[in-house]
Amino acid sequence: MATRTQESLSGFIATDPQLTYTERGEARFYARFGQENFRREDSGEFTKLDPSFGNLVLYRATAERAYERFTKGDQFVAEGYTHDYSYERNGQQIEGSEFVAKKIGHDTARTRYDVDRTPRRGLDREAGDRDAPARQQDRSFDPPERTRPVGEAPVLGH
Repeated sequence: MATRTQESLSGFIATDPQLTYTERGEARFYARFGQENFRREDSGEFTKLDPSFGNLVLYRATAERAYERFTKGDQFVAEGYTHDYSYERNGQQIEGSEFVAKKIGHDTARTRYDVDRTPRRGLDREAGDRDAPARQQDRSFDPPERTRPVGEAPVLGH
């Protein structure tokens, strides 16, 4: 099975996040993000350069959760894609780029936090019921059964 990959982005939230709603009523999170830049010197030391900045957006429930949890200065890691856009405003052509995050979390290398593992209501996908009551999480793991005894080599062509 192939590993699914997406673009990733890490940085810090550079502005106060904004939560707005699209014409279709979907939540939209917006913030400027920054990324620190360094140059390696011949001596092996690093010189800190000016940060670079970009636009970060999220939509729907992810946008609402991010707005509740992120603030200016927070370090994050996000998965998504880069979206280039172009539009006209007051006769001027505006072009830009934004990172559309599908998933976002605090950068564990730079953030201290506590994890709440209580299941969120409405996410009981295993039962197929979005409004099922929260259930006790099973923390055990049962490895799959072996299909051949340990040490027995697979046979090709049979």
